Amino acid sequence: DVQLQASGGGLVQPGGSLRLSCETSGFPFHEYIIGWFRQTPGKEREGVACIGDRYGSTYPLESVEGRFSISKDNTKGTAYLQMNDLKPEDTAVYYCATVTPLCRPLDNWGKGTQVTVSS
Repeated sequence: DVQLQASGGGLVQPGGSLRLSCETSGFPFHEYIIGWFRQTPGKEREGVACIGDRYGSTYPLESVEGRFSISKDNTKGTAYLQMNDLKPEDTAVYYCATVTPLCRPLDNWGKGTQVTVSS
């Protein structure tokens, strides 16, 4: 049973940082590409970053390049999203999922984590 659980969100001021975690179980983590996505009310979910051992990392969302960094720990089956210099427009619910090599989700969403950037 594939499971992914995002955590680490919260309220942060503009310019602040957060580190999100994506804990996984039920599949061979090191063989999969993991992606982070975000969604705000009324908008479609958008891809933020993806990472895989043979895939490397990619950031489909240009607005986060240079500010966000994706990483993974195969020993823990966990992926991370380090978010620096946060802006109010980064406010969203963040989710993780397994993805295709095109960083498209494989539709196994777990519970997301709310990130709110506000002064």
